[in-house]
Amino acid sequence: MTNSLIENIIYDYKNDQESVYQTWFLNNEDRLKAFRTIKSGINDVIHSIECRSFGNDFKGSPLEIVITAISEQKQVFEGASHAFFWKPKLRIPDIYENETNQLAFGRFLKSCTQASTEKQIIEEIAKLDKIQIKGLGPAVANILYFLHPTLFPPFNTAIVNGFNFLFNRKIKLGSWTQYLEMRESILDFNDKHRSTFSKDLGSVAGLLFEIGSERIVIPENAEHVMKLDLNSKGDKSRKKRHKEVIEDLEEANEHSEMQYHLARLGASLGYNVWIAQNDHKREWNNKKLGEFSLPSLVLKDVPKPVLDTVALIDVIWLDHNHGIVSAFEVEKSTSIYSGILRLQDLSLSLQANSNRFYLVAPDKREKEIKAQLLRPSFCQTVFLFRICCFLIFGVIVMLCVNSGITVLS
Repeated sequence: MTNSLIENIIYDYKNDQESVYQTWFLNNEDRLKAFRTIKSGINDVIHSIECRSFGNDFKGSPLEIVITAISEQKQVFEGASHAFFWKPKLRIPDIYENETNQLAFGRFLKSCTQASTEKQIIEEIAKLDKIQIKGLGPAVANILYFLHPTLFPPFNTAIVNGFNFLFNRKIKLGSWTQYLEMRESILDFNDKHRSTFSKDLGSVAGLLFEIGSERIVIPENAEHVMKLDLNSKGDKSRKKRHKEVIEDLEEANEHSEMQYHLARLGASLGYNVWIAQNDHKREWNNKKLGEFSLPSLVLKDVPKPVLDTVALIDVIWLDHNHGIVSAFEVEKSTSIYSGILRLQDLSLSLQANSNRFYLVAPDKREKEIKAQLLRPSFCQTVFLFRICCFLIFGVIVMLCVNSGITVLS
């Protein structure tokens, strides 16, 4: 394939408003928030394995929380949890009943969180692969991506298919050796087109995902796409993506509305208000949300990495001494897990005692939130009983009305 054709493919990928580049990599507020909180969740997994409290099933384990948070990261990670479901008849993946394998998995995760070079991580992959834990393969690379996004690309069937189409290769699923081979080619390709892509390998992985999903047609997958079109599968896939994009736009609008109401409610109560740094330019009721926010977030005795995470919280109310009074994470269609993880991470980072943290979600998800908070993995966390509460959108609107704040629909 010529360089000019590749450049045209990349151009189309980046400029398609319904591509994962636009909907997940570039304009998805939850993506930036996910890295630190998923890493925090992975530390919980490691701790539970070391303390022998991990459990013997995916459901209810700390791993379920982490993998579900990953799978909520838009289309690229939609099926990430499937590889980790406990399949009793096949006894896979064998990290739930086999304590030796479970401890090895915990050591692998711990080493990867502490590693600072790709050589260290590749050595850990080699150690894990040598053990040959049944059913535990390169799907773990999705975890590695959120630990080291510039070194390890995510991994799924569509990405592998896209890679094979683009590079005329025959990489297979289930092999760490082949994943590492694929990774080397992706790194080389990404370096060659660095000015177009990003150091974050999510960008180039998104291109492979779109090719493997047949949303982007290239000469190598054209015949396969035509077969899909004859069966209307390709058309259904495109309609599904279009529907998802429309729903995302509606949710983003609803998200901005809740930030707007929470900001005005906090100001009416005499608090200073902070709105997530990356949302200052968003609008609701013809006003930019940044108009209701402090221009910069100042917190005493907070390390910069923590401050960077706090600055992405949707809405924060602060007292006049720059102390956090309440923090609000507004969730929409899928990210209840992610929201809880972020608030828990914030609580632990700030060693909060008197602060109140709120998960804000649509009215229709009230029962689901209650069910999520009652999961064993969350119930073990003191923070949920002492600090975290949830509010539904309707309650926010009611509070605004009771405070004499005009609410426009």
